[in-house]
Order: sequence, then C-alpha cells, then structure tokens
Amino acid sequence: MYRKKLKEDIRCPLEYGLSVFGGKWNSRIICVLAEMGTLRYSEIRSEMGNITDAVLASTLKSLISNGIVERKSYDEIPPRVEYSLSETGKTVVPILQSICRWSGIFYRQNPEDEPAHCRKCDYHAS
Repeated sequence: MYRKKLKEDIRCPLEYGLSVFGGKWNSRIICVLAEMGTLRYSEIRSEMGNITDAVLASTLKSLISNGIVERKSYDEIPPRVEYSLSETGKTVVPILQSICRWSGIFYRQNPEDEPAHCRKCDYHAS
C-alpha cells in the first residue's frame, strides 16, 4: 500500500475542508449524489461523463474514508454496491451551494453551455 513520505501539513480548518471536498472530482461526486440520491458505481460513472474508472474509484474511496460518502454492499449475485451521501456528506452540500452562488456572481457564462449538474444548486439536504 502506498504511504506518503511526509505527513499532510494542514494548518487550519479551511485547508482540511478543502482537502476533503475540494478539487475537481470530489465536489462533482458530492453534487451528483446530492441531486440523484443513492447510485451504483456505473450510474455515478455515466453522470460524471469524462472521469476515468481509476480516478472515480480513488475519489470514492477518499470520500468514503473521510465520512462524506457511504458504500453499501448487498450479498447478492451479481454483487450490488450502492453509494450515497452520509449525514456528514449532506452537511457539505450547502457549502458547495454557497460557493456556486458566489461563483455565479463573479463568473459569467452562457447558460446554454452550463454543465447540467451546475444547475442543481437548489438542492436542500433533508
């Protein structure tokens, strides 16, 4: 198993938060699960579009280890695995919505070119 040579240097809560839900894929996966609920791996993959399997698997593992996403396996044949936001993960959604609203003020773009999931900032965690 790979281990980092240096311990992660997190000096404030903001850095920790950005390491958990920041980045290109973490926030997108969180938004997809917030919008669509419980999904299987292949459903997340099709919603994400241009993510590779290796990156999706790695990102899901990271989100699971940070308590943002839950993975539920069913003892069936063929095996079935589903992913959903944990209660902690649901608390991240309003933060991402706030970032989205802020970005909308400062980043102008043609609404027709807007990615489909970026239109879903009205999601409210239950």
